Amino acid sequence: MTINYTYLEDYIISLYKTMRISKPHQLEINHIANHLQLKVHYSSVSFRLGNVIVLQNSSKQREWQSFGHEVGHCLGHVGNQLKMFYMFRELQEWQANTFAYHFCVPTYMLEEINNPTVYEIMTQFNVEEDFAHRRLE
Repeated sequence: MTINYTYLEDYIISLYKTMRISKPHQLEINHIANHLQLKVHYSSVSFRLGNVIVLQNSSKQREWQSFGHEVGHCLGHVGNQLKMFYMFRELQEWQANTFAYHFCVPTYMLEEINNPTVYEIMTQFNVEEDFAHRRLE
């Protein structure tokens, strides 16, 4: 049976293949950042500036989810959001959130779990309950 993935899912499969990432335990911020030539710093807020991602000091789950969101901006957006029309900024935020769900919990890995539960997604992919629930939807 042939599985038809979305463009985003295909992109993430290709991205992770180039990094030789095939299992959830390999999804690690520093490894991925190094491969993408991104610098990661920690502070009191999360944002991206060029190839620098600043993550808010938080739980490992929240940091991973924020990293996915900011990588979505790095790979898919240009420009200064502070100078954008608010509707375009909202579109970019929606796109980065969608990217994060698929980046942090890749479909091709999720499919390897028979009847995945929110708890299994939280445990295997190191994400928070709400994130796992939304991804499972």
